[in-house]
Amino acid sequence: MSVDSWRLKVEHRTGFSYAGKVGSSYNEARMSPRNEARQAVLEARVEVFPPARTYRYEDYWGTVVTAFDLHSPHETLEVTATSVVETLPPGDLLDERAGAGWDELARPDRVDQWHEFLLPTPRTALDDELTGLAESVRADQATPHAVALAICERVRAEVEYATGSTGVQTDAVHAWRQRKGVCQDISHLVVGLLRVVGVPARYVSGYLHPSRDAAIGDRVVGQSHAWVEWWAGRWTAFDPTNGIPVGERHVVVGRGREYGDVPPLKGVYAGPANTGQGVEVAITRLR
Repeated sequence: MSVDSWRLKVEHRTGFSYAGKVGSSYNEARMSPRNEARQAVLEARVEVFPPARTYRYEDYWGTVVTAFDLHSPHETLEVTATSVVETLPPGDLLDERAGAGWDELARPDRVDQWHEFLLPTPRTALDDELTGLAESVRADQATPHAVALAICERVRAEVEYATGSTGVQTDAVHAWRQRKGVCQDISHLVVGLLRVVGVPARYVSGYLHPSRDAAIGDRVVGQSHAWVEWWAGRWTAFDPTNGIPVGERHVVVGRGREYGDVPPLKGVYAGPANTGQGVEVAITRLR
């Protein structure tokens, strides 16, 4: 890694509480960062309470999954993922006039290659108003990459970031109509708008350090975060919630079509009702 890289320690704790004893549960955690070009994972572990034997695999989308099941009665489930990751600053964004053109994106082999990132999903499907908005932005821009940046700017200008204004099941249309949402909703909106004009787009899940000027050694409240990537000759990562390219403050965990492909923790169980889920993320800049 370069001298401009950051070293981040991420501690992510989440779990469920139940209204009584659960007899058994089967769970998957997607909380471990990926090794890839712009980040190197130096340490990664996932701990479960009550204790359970875990096993790891990569799912269809390339996300690291920690799977486990519990067969002793329990009233709570807690999963803690701890990782140390070195990250790089943003690479150069494509020039708005550069990259693949519309003819390239419309080629049958390209459409087939990125087919899954061109289709709507339950959280990214659009209505007529949003489809019209996407088409109007495309009409004003020369290239797919320029359209992508313009869509990010438009959504950020129109949709207020408001914690607690939506839930994990909220779709893009609902967030747009109320003009409020969180990073997940803003990313779903951008992904849906890009796909409807023919730009392959994927949803990215991970973490964000909240401060550009983070002091080394300070443990701060971090965020589970979401952003987008689009393909216009190459994959470009951008954080539409903050209006910035993805860089040293971002840690990638997984990619997919939408949130439903990369939830941090999901499972099935036999027993009384789930009474709530707690989430706590802490991030420390080590270097």
